[in-house]
Amino acid sequence: MDNLKEVEGKRIHDKKMGAAARCLMVTGPVIVGAGPSGMATAACLKEKGIPSLILERANCIASLWQHKTYDRLRLHLPKNFCELPLMPFPESFPSYPTKQQFLSYLDDYANHFGLEPVFNTTVVNAEYDHRCRFWRIKTLGLKQEETEYISQWLIVATGENAEEVMPDIEGTENFGGPILHSSSYRCGETFREKSVLVVGCGNSGMEVSLDLCNYNARPTLAVRNAVHVLPQEIIGISTFGLSVSLLKWLPRRLVDQFLLLMSWFLLGDTAQIGLIRPKLGPLELKNLFGKTPVLDVGTIGKIKSGDIKVIRKGIKRLKKDSVEFIDGKDEKFDAIILATGFKSNVVSWLKETDMFSQNNGMPRKPFPNGWKGENGLYAVGFTYRGLLGASIVARKIVEDIEHDWKAEAANFLGLHSCLSATI
Repeated sequence: MDNLKEVEGKRIHDKKMGAAARCLMVTGPVIVGAGPSGMATAACLKEKGIPSLILERANCIASLWQHKTYDRLRLHLPKNFCELPLMPFPESFPSYPTKQQFLSYLDDYANHFGLEPVFNTTVVNAEYDHRCRFWRIKTLGLKQEETEYISQWLIVATGENAEEVMPDIEGTENFGGPILHSSSYRCGETFREKSVLVVGCGNSGMEVSLDLCNYNARPTLAVRNAVHVLPQEIIGISTFGLSVSLLKWLPRRLVDQFLLLMSWFLLGDTAQIGLIRPKLGPLELKNLFGKTPVLDVGTIGKIKSGDIKVIRKGIKRLKKDSVEFIDGKDEKFDAIILATGFKSNVVSWLKETDMFSQNNGMPRKPFPNGWKGENGLYAVGFTYRGLLGASIVARKIVEDIEHDWKAEAANFLGLHSCLSATI
């Protein structure tokens, strides 16, 4: 790639990494993560004439969508709220594109902007060099080959869904059936006629339960926390789109009241089927804590019909063919699916404590802040606002980098001299 330059005649010897590593200087930003957030940022940079380098641990773009989503998945929001910057979805796509259609769109997006991530490259350490004022990003390849990339800017695009959250449940090793995270679930074919416990009632847990029903499985949804369930559409209009429009004219509290009223009218009292609502409204809860309401695509109807059972119990331990709940009762299950969500993995490799919390790997400042740190550090894909939030932040990052691009590029030769003197 023409925006890379190897330090001539040099090798970095990192005692922690063991073997000799290549050192490559990058004229533009280094972006960690080739998901939609990273690609959106790279495309916006390219549109401004700024090169970038995308590093991706998987062997493809959008690996979460490619390898860790169920087959029936569709975008939960209309496509106009999910398109990446500078390129809309094809007009032929439905309002809620399928997983396959979205992946096709991402492939076209990468090809259109000429985005060529470096695949099978895992970032193991990223640290700012205060002496020479650049970022050192150390990586390992498939064969454990080591490379260190040097850049003035580091854009963290690994997102809030980098790693599965796996609860520690007593007796897991004793359970006789399969236990899998929802990221490994594809469809209900292998669970036909089986009793399946689905742990977690977010969008994934609700939709996996619905999919199991379609394959004549017997799902039980284990719910511990309060949850807002909203209809996906209200009088033929996207609930999300309607909320966005109303928020332009009304305070969040009133919009929440409207959404809850319409939800009661369309879905009924969800508390009667075991889904108790939080005290805060859905938009207020999202704004304060990033908790996304569930958009119903048919699960509520299956719960009402008895095809999906809801239990409000915590799990105490697993046994050979049953689950013991905290009330002491046992129930038999053939399989367990953990729809327990994902988390950030930033703290495992980024040696920085000011911008990102060490507790959850998320930016300390909530949206719309939190996208910019010190010394050319940025974050995209951490807004709890999906693809729309990623697109908004990608544009902000590029505007900020563009402001300093010419001046920083002029100092690149000085950076090269500093680096050569330190290795």
